[in-house]
Amino acid sequence: MKKYIKLLVLLTVLIGVTVWMTSLGSVGIFKMFPPQKVLSATVEHLKIVGAAELMAIIVGIPIGFISTRKALRFISPILIGIANVGQTVPTLAFIGIAGALIGMGYKAAVVALFAYAILPIIRNTYAGIKSVDPTVKEAAVGMGLSKKQVAFRIELPLARSVIITGIRTSTIVNVGTAAVAGMIGAGGLGELIVTGIAVRVTEIIIQGAAPTAALAIMLDALLREAEDWMTPHGLKVIKQAQ
Repeated sequence: MKKYIKLLVLLTVLIGVTVWMTSLGSVGIFKMFPPQKVLSATVEHLKIVGAAELMAIIVGIPIGFISTRKALRFISPILIGIANVGQTVPTLAFIGIAGALIGMGYKAAVVALFAYAILPIIRNTYAGIKSVDPTVKEAAVGMGLSKKQVAFRIELPLARSVIITGIRTSTIVNVGTAAVAGMIGAGGLGELIVTGIAVRVTEIIIQGAAPTAALAIMLDALLREAEDWMTPHGLKVIKQAQ
């Protein structure tokens, strides 16, 4: 219960700061963004993060799963190495390169965020499946389950909470990274932050940064609940015992 109270207090503060900055109307000769612009920018921000995250899930989970198969074990370092590229290149540089190759705007932002989102998902899928007790898999085979059935009825369900943790990590990182995408005209709350930096008005920067932080906190809380809900009861008991 305490964690929900803290969450609500923090969200109330961030939303209150956003409303306060918006209500200023103007700072000197510079006008603050109107409420409808803040709301539309928030929706755009969610669309960018959501599209990139969906692509990362669709691609990352199968790659992580394939990397655990004995027959394809030799390609796992290659696949993870390729995914690492997106994390090693500086954020602004990668987004700039994507913009130069694809064209400034939404598509370039989604591609860049996809590259940042995929690595935690691949790693956690790989780690989650690898953490499944071999004796459990042997017992399943002994009961007559095929390799495919073991994968989909034993390995993936037991690894589910770890996979969700990877999705949660990549989502939260991308909420912040999406703000940088405002520099290539992708829209979202990054547009407000970039504008504030350009005109050197702290209030405009805060007007974009506060709702960005609120989004990250809300998504983190939602995915934490999803992780808890999708964790098998037996694993919860083991974690509590530890």
